[in-house]
Amino acid sequence: MNTKIFLTRLILIGLLLIKGMSGSAVAEDLCAPFEDGRIDESVMSTMLNAAEAGYLYRMQASTSQVGFCVDSTFQRVEGVFQDFQGGIALLPESGKTGQTVVVIRTDSLDTKGALVENLVRSSRFFDVANYPEILFVSTDFEWTSPTRALLRGNLTLHGVTKPVIFKVELSGSEGKQVGEAENILVKATTTINRSDFGMDTLSKLVSDSVQLCMSVKAKKYREA
Repeated sequence: MNTKIFLTRLILIGLLLIKGMSGSAVAEDLCAPFEDGRIDESVMSTMLNAAEAGYLYRMQASTSQVGFCVDSTFQRVEGVFQDFQGGIALLPESGKTGQTVVVIRTDSLDTKGALVENLVRSSRFFDVANYPEILFVSTDFEWTSPTRALLRGNLTLHGVTKPVIFKVELSGSEGKQVGEAENILVKATTTINRSDFGMDTLSKLVSDSVQLCMSVKAKKYREA
């Protein structure tokens, strides 16, 4: 599936997430660049059903962390992204019902070191000038226990889309279960090979294996 389709999904779900807070002029402005794209109806249906049922959560970037870790000959490189947004739909009636969409701005990367940060941002790795976003759209959400799940989906990184599986741990706030709590904490990890996404430079110095990790606080969406 190409990037245009992923962007179409994301914009339309984004409109869902801000429904009730923006006027039609804003909606038209956001949709205009993607009018010729195709929409996966199952994604929209799941998100809409979750919103109507009160089980749609919006990620809170200010209290969340999304990043990666990779080993090199010189040091372990850890990076976090400051700019990201997304939604998590959790419907309680089925063990495999759920939908997650995340978009990350690659130019918001912070590695706590200018030299490493400039290298990772460059065309050798993320190439933020040509690939400004990382996109994840889930295809399956499977509970393996009351608090753990497998989140399968498609990750678009560096212009390449590949299937990935996140191991996820979820917990609710105020002693409430996920789906009933106003706020939830989602911890998710997966490991990818950067060469699968066209980032194979400096292979003798930097490991091909990269761990992606998220610790996300999300708040239940309430329609205005």
